[in-house]
Amino acid sequence: MESEQEAIQIGPVWDLDIDKSTLILDVDNLSVSRSGKTILREINLRLSKGEFVGIVGPNGGGKSTLLLSILGVLKLQTGKVRIFGNPPMSRRLHGRIGWVSQAASNLPRDIKITVRELVQLGTVNAKNMLEAFFDRRRREQVDKAIQMVGLEAVKNIEIGRLSGGQRQRAVIARALASEADLIILDEPLVGIDRESRNSLLKLLDDLCHNEGKTILMVSHDLTAIRQTAHRMIFLEESIRFDGTTEEFPDLDKLADLRGIGNVHNEANSKEVE
Repeated sequence: MESEQEAIQIGPVWDLDIDKSTLILDVDNLSVSRSGKTILREINLRLSKGEFVGIVGPNGGGKSTLLLSILGVLKLQTGKVRIFGNPPMSRRLHGRIGWVSQAASNLPRDIKITVRELVQLGTVNAKNMLEAFFDRRRREQVDKAIQMVGLEAVKNIEIGRLSGGQRQRAVIARALASEADLIILDEPLVGIDRESRNSLLKLLDDLCHNEGKTILMVSHDLTAIRQTAHRMIFLEESIRFDGTTEEFPDLDKLADLRGIGNVHNEANSKEVE
């Protein structure tokens, strides 16, 4: 008879017959060690075009490590990562991945750069550095990105004068200006007030439905993820759950999945003995 933990570890929502033309991210048997300690073990993950996938889990569970491994920043112990069929850091991926790190919106308040100038940096690379600020098409990309995140009214305002939610929208706009198809975000809700958080989550959902973007987001805000993402992954060294938000286990089952017992029940049973 299978254990309770095994019973709630349902499989991922994709299957082996997935249309290769819609496959955005393919992580196969990925393991990562840092300072001699295994952080990630045998991770298998696929994302299809238009999905909004939220990754949750405890501190130290490997969430940020997974994102950095996907981006090619960290060396893999085993396994492989393919994004649009290419390895991380491939030249073919230039402009197709939008990365928003935890510190992306924590720009110094005295920095003298406007929202528009920050977003425009998303269109700049080593090859077009001299022409990026004068190219008409790139200016149109910037305008569209600013419009998509709802910052038209403050586009000429310096970043340091904006609220936390507005700064977060600005760095997302920078990713959008590159016309990225895959947007990866690490804790974008930290430090954002409730109203800004809700509008930001609505924006991300709209990007999937209306713009065909694929989003992979790490967050400690379990409630926000359940209300927004199409699919949830619980990560603690390995993937303990991968399924739709409706199938995500309740708190009791989640504790069982993590191997955490009710200490009060254990204490009561000892007293009875």
